[in-house]
Amino acid sequence: MFCYQCEEALKGEGCVKKGVCGKPAEVAELQDLLIYVMKGMSYRAQISGLQSKDLEDVNKFITEQLFATITNVNFDPDYFRDAVVRGIGIRDVIRVDDPGSLPDACTWVPDGEGSMSQKAKSVGVLSTEDVDVRSLRELLTIGLKGVAAYYSHAEALGYEDEEITTFMRRALASTLKDLSVDEMVALVLECGTFGVRVMALLDKANTMTYGHPEITSVDIGTRDRPGILISGHDLLDLEELLRQTMDQGVDVYTHGEMLPANAYPKLKKYDHLAGNYGGSWWHQREEFESFNGPILMTTNCLVPPKDSYRGRVFTTSIVGYPGMTHIPDRDGGEKDFSEIIEYAKTCDPPKQIETGNLTIGLARKAVIDRAEDVLDLVNRGKIKRFVVMAGCDGRHSDRDYYTRFAEALPKDTIILTAGCAKYRYNKLPLGDIEGIPRILDAGQCNDSYSLVAIAQALADALGVGINDLPISYNIAWYEQKAVTVLLALLSLGVKNITLGPRLPAFVSPNVLDVLVREFNIRKNTTVEEDLPLLVPEIKG
Repeated sequence: MFCYQCEEALKGEGCVKKGVCGKPAEVAELQDLLIYVMKGMSYRAQISGLQSKDLEDVNKFITEQLFATITNVNFDPDYFRDAVVRGIGIRDVIRVDDPGSLPDACTWVPDGEGSMSQKAKSVGVLSTEDVDVRSLRELLTIGLKGVAAYYSHAEALGYEDEEITTFMRRALASTLKDLSVDEMVALVLECGTFGVRVMALLDKANTMTYGHPEITSVDIGTRDRPGILISGHDLLDLEELLRQTMDQGVDVYTHGEMLPANAYPKLKKYDHLAGNYGGSWWHQREEFESFNGPILMTTNCLVPPKDSYRGRVFTTSIVGYPGMTHIPDRDGGEKDFSEIIEYAKTCDPPKQIETGNLTIGLARKAVIDRAEDVLDLVNRGKIKRFVVMAGCDGRHSDRDYYTRFAEALPKDTIILTAGCAKYRYNKLPLGDIEGIPRILDAGQCNDSYSLVAIAQALADALGVGINDLPISYNIAWYEQKAVTVLLALLSLGVKNITLGPRLPAFVSPNVLDVLVREFNIRKNTTVEEDLPLLVPEIKG
């Protein structure tokens, strides 16, 4: 295996025996093979002359399976073997005029026992020898994984966009072609453009379905009834679970990236949505243990579980782990969560691990509705700078940088955040500026779109360009959706982004030179060095 798609890549280079995330080599190689088949599927679709509306099975498969290969989503080799077989079946239904002239990814089929494993070892990342071509192809593929994840959530709520699925196919097919560097760079930036588009689509899907997030104080303590803990990003799964647990004597708690769900009007109306339990994804081995009740994983990020609570973890959708109970997908109706609910009734209430409240729901509408107050504070010098500290959290100790950076910020700065990176500082007592919280939490990682909308609204109100605003970017990344968000910012022309805690291993030195030259991307260093660069006002 060779995998370097996430920030935890071993030694900052790549995992070669087992993923630091816990992914076995067999799963990593089968994921490579699945992506190879999807590239062939996309290539055939592109030359077939078929329109997106005629390729519904292809679109759905690519969306789901790109999502399934994101870090910490699925660890089950049987899932990926089945997906490869299904993918070949979907691929080969696409008729083309001259099959003999197609790339191998368009025609390969398993030939006897073991041939799938053998093929998987030969089609991975390192099969592209030129390091810069490899870097650009992988940067594009990794960005597409984030696009697919966000599109999957929007699609589940009934919101679709043929141009997005057409781009995903075209981009995957491009990795089988001999393109120039300029053409590949253009595709990477176009992926960012579609990143903006898909986040806007998901924002529309969420707000049209559940209402605009409201400023909400969320309890982080516990109640005295049994509970179900739901983690991940899928709001539809949460809604169906809430509906099915009504009057069952069971509370529902959010975990990790599900925290922002507590701010949606249609979801917060459920009295048994008890609040949020714990912190970001990497704490789950302790927090799932102490919760006592069942846990539902709807998307990433799943950490390989301890035996002590493995039997209480349920997966659904594209999440998988050997031996865990999987809740089947909905088939024209709701998912059936009765097994989880009945299990919860037999459990003790969750152990309380903290008390207090978190303020959330400061997405684009909530902030823009108070734009006059914000602009007044800016004009009076009460707010001198906004610092975007969005993205991912991670388990390595160097991420305490973000806690220390937030603590060191002057009291006239506002943090704009989205994603689980917020757990490094959202429980700090940073206070407010004349009623405006110093941490404006827009929501999940896909809600970075809200941060863009807020920035654009400020730029319009002040009559300046987005790069002329008193806004700095100190972004934390971990997995592939964060890469999509980064590409989205670049496609909007945002410059001077600080990224950390490590630069992506899949960005080659020459590709990095391009990003530095065109966008002035830099790696974070220390709080002491970065603070005056990101908050230049403190120099005066």
